[in-house]
Amino acid sequence: MRSWSTALLLAAVVAIPAPSAAAGSPADGHHRHQRPALVAIRPVRPALATGSAVMIARYNFDSRRSGTVADESGHGHTLRAVAAHGGSVRQVVHGQGAALAFPPECTAGVCPHVALRSPTSADLNPGTRNIAYGAEVLLPPGQTSKGENIVQKGYSRTSSQWKLQVDGVAGRPSCVLVDDKRPTIRIAYSSVSIADGHWHALQCRRAGTTLSIFVDGTARGSIAVPSKLSVTNQRPLSIGGKGAFADNDQFNGALDNVWVQIG
Repeated sequence: MRSWSTALLLAAVVAIPAPSAAAGSPADGHHRHQRPALVAIRPVRPALATGSAVMIARYNFDSRRSGTVADESGHGHTLRAVAAHGGSVRQVVHGQGAALAFPPECTAGVCPHVALRSPTSADLNPGTRNIAYGAEVLLPPGQTSKGENIVQKGYSRTSSQWKLQVDGVAGRPSCVLVDDKRPTIRIAYSSVSIADGHWHALQCRRAGTTLSIFVDGTARGSIAVPSKLSVTNQRPLSIGGKGAFADNDQFNGALDNVWVQIG
């Protein structure tokens, strides 16, 4: 991450402006009003896949321009916020740089929603190739819900999908793949929770016929997937939720160093 001065970061509680979006749903498929307790510790770097893999998208959230977040991979997948009901993200201190905090859990009838999205792009579709993707995540135990999406492309019910999420009160992360012709939802669950108010490096990795989830560099769960399972869709890349929909699966903690690698 790029180095920011501590004084600047402590003052940088900045909302990224976003256009409002009407409540609605892509037919894919919750929420206490308190800000997450953010603990600044040295981040754990993900153990990236090796070989011919190409880093397709990477975001460290240390800087932004005109309400956008640049793709540090150089592939131009610039993020912009979409929001509803006052949803916004805040810059918070993380190590020597910054992370983004998303709205806290909300159980009201109408809740703030926000996600960071990049337009659909063919190079974010792995097809049948190997894919790895992940993020550094902070989620306090009081901020779990039935569904919180970290990073995804596609929707399980209306298109193919790859996704990293944290679902359930226990706060165990999981990785999802959905084929573009056979809509079976295949999920690799972590055996450990990450909802403890500390930073954790999460990684999903499809290698051939195995989908695995790693927590802080250690494999914590895996499942078999078909060799012909293909993820190809025209949906945007989304971080922190599906969009600004009523059933947004809003993430309620802080995120940093989100990345996608294909090959």
